[in-house]
Amino acid sequence: MTPQKLTFENADGHRLAARLDLPVDGEPVASALFAHCFTCSKNLAAAGHVSRALTQAGIAVLRFDFTGLGESEGDFAEAGFGTNVNDLVDAARFMTERFEAPRIVIGHSLGGAAALVASARIPDVAAVATIGAPSSPEHVLRQLEGSLEEIQERGEAHVTLAGRRFTIRKEFLDDLDEHRMEAAIEGLDRALLILHAPLDQTVGIEHAARIFQHARHPKSFVSLDQADHLLTDPADSQYAGALIAAWAARYIGAPQQERKQREPTDNRIVARTGTEGFRTEILANGHSLVSDEPTSVGGSNAGPTPYDLLVAALGACTSMTLRMYADRKHLPLEEVTVRLRHAKVHAADCADCEKPASKIDQIEREIELTGALDEAQRERLLEIAERCPVHRTLESKVRIMSRLAESLDVAPDP
Repeated sequence: MTPQKLTFENADGHRLAARLDLPVDGEPVASALFAHCFTCSKNLAAAGHVSRALTQAGIAVLRFDFTGLGESEGDFAEAGFGTNVNDLVDAARFMTERFEAPRIVIGHSLGGAAALVASARIPDVAAVATIGAPSSPEHVLRQLEGSLEEIQERGEAHVTLAGRRFTIRKEFLDDLDEHRMEAAIEGLDRALLILHAPLDQTVGIEHAARIFQHARHPKSFVSLDQADHLLTDPADSQYAGALIAAWAARYIGAPQQERKQREPTDNRIVARTGTEGFRTEILANGHSLVSDEPTSVGGSNAGPTPYDLLVAALGACTSMTLRMYADRKHLPLEEVTVRLRHAKVHAADCADCEKPASKIDQIEREIELTGALDEAQRERLLEIAERCPVHRTLESKVRIMSRLAESLDVAPDP
């Protein structure tokens, strides 16, 4: 999920830092806009995991730092909830002008409340998803309880939130008070998915209930069970991202099937490995896969190894070839099961090997045939298994021609 680093200008003239995460083939079926939580940034781990799940489904994701946060310009003390809403609208406008309009808006925590308000001002949005969102921006006041009196009396106060020091001014409180969420939710007129953890200690589950109550159909609620508010467990944020991708497919007008319909001769496969270990995203004929290495060798075991995929290709090709032959010859073959094991063995243990001192790749293949087949039919099917195209490829000399692609520079600022 190699990002493009971008900046865009908001209505107040501040440059906001953003990143665009693209599917592995760089050809998204749709785009999403992500709003991070209060005082967080676009680089929050949970935001990254949600984005990764979406890009695996072919959806590009733009996430950015709100005014005065992360790498964005501006003074956080002078910003407010209304600023966040305006920043989202400006980000959507930037996407529309530079790439394509967002079809999905996703908001985490206070970013979710901002997403609910901003989406009415983003014409092409078809679906909105919130994660741990409050039903009113005034909920933020709970995090400021110890400083509210000082803010009211002095006009501002220094507060520590998530381990960082911020200046909160009275104007921020006034801005929260101006926004009433009920009307925004009732008039949303977009498909809505509400994700919330029942044990969320920061934004209680009752907020999800209020959002759901005020929203019109189509609306859905999914419990995040044991997750905490910031989705610090990667499994929770990955789950949330996968749910959003699957749910949004119904509304964004870009079904995955369209992505999969390619000419048989266009058999290019794309594999991309980022900076986080060996986890590799693969796009094959429009289908998203993940490959990885075991934790014992530094991987995260997020998917089969490259050798697993290679051997699996032989197993699949064997099964398909036998199915095809049996259908053509009208054999009573009901099912084929192929079990395979790959190993590096000493050539000395191989009777057919020319160099006994070397090691070779050996694949053991066991084929189970189910059906009322006689012995001659079974033996014939074993012969046919030897002729499967992948089998022949593995036993032949394969030419691999490599070249370097042109360097992909970081996308320039507009």
